Amino acid sequence: AEALPEIALEIGGHTLTAEVAATDAQRMQGLMHRRMLPENRGMLFVFPYSAPQSFWMMNTYIPLSIAFIDENGIIVNIANMKPLTADSHHSTRPAKYALEMNRGWFAKRGIKAGARVEGLKRAPPAQ
Repeated sequence: AEALPEIALEIGGHTLTAEVAATDAQRMQGLMHRRMLPENRGMLFVFPYSAPQSFWMMNTYIPLSIAFIDENGIIVNIANMKPLTADSHHSTRPAKYALEMNRGWFAKRGIKAGARVEGLKRAPPAQ
């Protein structure tokens, strides 16, 4: 598998490392087929422009939480996703980014909609 670029992000005083999926192929692959995700690591999806976003969990074995993030770095909403399902999880407003972490990562840290994600400008641009 292709090695993705990584960046550090901070949300509410909590630091994480995110692999960045910035191309169509990388976004389509996401975290599919992986069996584990280390603590404080996730995947940042970068889109070409802000729009309603939707994710599902086909071929994804890890229970995940996803934060949809607007172009200003503000979390729009967070959804918990079940592995190996075709259930759609949508942004409640247009989002330019989505951040997948282990399920419950945001809740354990008290991170909710309205929180600011710092470090997004270090992400490669969407292609």
